[in-house]
Amino acid sequence: MKKIVVTCLLLLSVTAMGTVNVSALSDEATRNGVPSLAPMLEGVTPAVVNISTTQAARVPEQLRFFNENDLRRFFSDPSNPLGEPSQRGPVRASGSGVIVDADAGFVITNHHVIANADTITVSLQDGREFKAKLLGSDAGTDVALLQIEADNLRALDFADISNLRVGDYVVAIGNPFGIGQTVTSGIVSALGRGGLNNQNYEDFIQTDAAINVGNSGGALVDLEGRLIGINTAIISGSGSNAGIAFAVPVDMISAVMEHLQRDGEVRRGQLGVQIQDLNSLMEETLRTGAGKGALVTNVLPGSAAEAAGIEVSDVIVEIDGRKVESGRELRNIVGLMRVDKEVQLVLYRNGSRETLTATIGGESRSVAANDGESTGRRLDEPVFNGAQLRTFDPTVAAVQSAGVRGGVEVVEVDQQSPAFRAGLRPGDIIYEVNRNSVGNLREFNQTVSEPAPVTALGVIRENRRMLIILS
Repeated sequence: MKKIVVTCLLLLSVTAMGTVNVSALSDEATRNGVPSLAPMLEGVTPAVVNISTTQAARVPEQLRFFNENDLRRFFSDPSNPLGEPSQRGPVRASGSGVIVDADAGFVITNHHVIANADTITVSLQDGREFKAKLLGSDAGTDVALLQIEADNLRALDFADISNLRVGDYVVAIGNPFGIGQTVTSGIVSALGRGGLNNQNYEDFIQTDAAINVGNSGGALVDLEGRLIGINTAIISGSGSNAGIAFAVPVDMISAVMEHLQRDGEVRRGQLGVQIQDLNSLMEETLRTGAGKGALVTNVLPGSAAEAAGIEVSDVIVEIDGRKVESGRELRNIVGLMRVDKEVQLVLYRNGSRETLTATIGGESRSVAANDGESTGRRLDEPVFNGAQLRTFDPTVAAVQSAGVRGGVEVVEVDQQSPAFRAGLRPGDIIYEVNRNSVGNLREFNQTVSEPAPVTALGVIRENRRMLIILS
């Protein structure tokens, strides 16, 4: 079976676009009845730059998604064309960037393009070269901000991507395989892509414009020459273009730039909740009234969420006027907010829509839904999806302090089981199933035997309430 590789596009190439008069573009682009992107590109390509780096390390660690042995051949070291390990001499790599502020000399590129670099050189289309200063870099979004001291620069304006739609035409400009600046075109294939690396903050624009190794940090633009994103990764079985490429959108770039200019790093906001997506099956079972959103499965002690009054089983659907339809969206928004920022949260609780005020403070983490199956069971059966259970003594202080009358204790959990994957652990006390209280093992088994799209367990762990979902 051919191996599918998610590739950060390191040998890099760039894409950029400058602002072009739309009416002039319309007239000139159809001159003599022949459509052409040439007039727009003439205003755009000067804002695309080549970035070359050197570092002392034997093998750069600039590729987050690569296997070192598979991808060594992509590094542009003329003295070592086969990519064999070398114990001496600097390692050189190349990529792309986009000038986004001509007066300040700001250049945006990918974090993985400049990571661990000892020197960074920016080369312009007109042949000028400048040593670049690294103002800051963020691995979580794969965005870096450079600065050069140069006159007569051309910068790209950011597009308003709230109007971007699947099917819109886009153009990518870069330097694939180091052969020189190259223009390719395609459409927006999808919006809001994530999951390439669950530890990162991802909201990618997907495109089928041909993008290859060497395009990292390059521009993805619309037909009016406005920047909509910077190219960062591809999915491919061979390491070259397969028509599935991803770009970091400009709204995320803009938010990261603000942090990097001010602090040199992204100081992530934190709400202090564990979350997962509320899907249709959960909504059918829990009847939250939200339909979609970020389902709160745990509220961390001492957190901004606790101070704001957020509770387990709340569904967050909006933050500061921005819709939230998934846990990933909430994580992306909060993670790029300024610490100590006061925000308005809209959520659903017990079927009612409520608004709370919270003060941002750090990095939220999503908890993904896990596979599991609820089946009919004997009422005295002590095993549930790989978890060994027993009736818990309702007089124990841990249960009383949480305000419940009893429950079921998790004695042991098979680490290969659906229960373990969902997050159930020894010592947990299950007090609720699908919002129905359970006081003993018999009540628990009777409740989980009733047909439901998912099983939502109310759990007490270390005197705190959590929600664990088996779907």
